[in-house]
Amino acid sequence: MDSFDDLFVVLEKAGADQYGQEAVSQLEHALQCAQLAEQEGAPASSVVAALLHDVGHLIHDLGDDAALRGIDDRHEFSGAAILGRWFGPDVTEPVRLHVDAKRWLCHAETTYHDTLSPASVRSLQLQGGVFDKAGADRFIAQPYARAAVAVRRWDDIGKVEGLETPPLAHYRAMAEQVRRRD
Repeated sequence: MDSFDDLFVVLEKAGADQYGQEAVSQLEHALQCAQLAEQEGAPASSVVAALLHDVGHLIHDLGDDAALRGIDDRHEFSGAAILGRWFGPDVTEPVRLHVDAKRWLCHAETTYHDTLSPASVRSLQLQGGVFDKAGADRFIAQPYARAAVAVRRWDDIGKVEGLETPPLAHYRAMAEQVRRRD
């Protein structure tokens, strides 16, 4: 992925595939997460982070069934690294931290684990499981941890089959606004 344009081509084309074991495609999931962030009045950087939080799933060569084969694709790290070419930490850090946000929420909220989809429960184990108190404390003390928790919450509910959202072009314009210009 060499250009900002490529980022959106990958999201549109590769994102058309099914999102793991969920009822939506990667692109539908991304658009729903961005829409949820926008509806909550989140800053543009958080809307863009919500849109792009799973881009790491689209750029690895492990296949769609990596989690089913017991492999953690570590998409949060590869996604944040790619996004760092065009965005600052207000976008990349919530992306990098959104998996640990799930681990933190499972520790911090006793009923949160029960709200996870079966695919999220499966991946949680591959991603290190629920944080203990020390891990939870370290996580939430990081800059952007609260933004990552927000992205995680949108991630959890942005999986509604057939939900109408604004088109990708709407969110690309927002991404252009928060894009780093080096």
